[in-house]
Amino acid sequence: MTDDPKTEPAETGDPSPSAQTDAHGGIDPQLLDLLVCPLTKKPLRHDVEADELVSEAAGLAYPIRGGVPILLPSEARSLRDENGDAEPAS
Repeated sequence: MTDDPKTEPAETGDPSPSAQTDAHGGIDPQLLDLLVCPLTKKPLRHDVEADELVSEAAGLAYPIRGGVPILLPSEARSLRDENGDAEPAS
């Protein structure tokens, strides 16, 4: 009998292995729409090649490790060179 809840599969909603990453291992676009730079509160751009979330306003690139964005300024890479100029986009 299928009325027993223990024998029915649980509804999980999202059948994918991770709701935070897409099939290509990048950030889910819906998640990216919600994330902002913790310093400027401006939107972030996903740099797929470097696997970073870039804040143009702050001049910082936040790493993505294991599919998890690390939005800590202390972990971010500066996009400016020693002279304060923006580094060329990759």
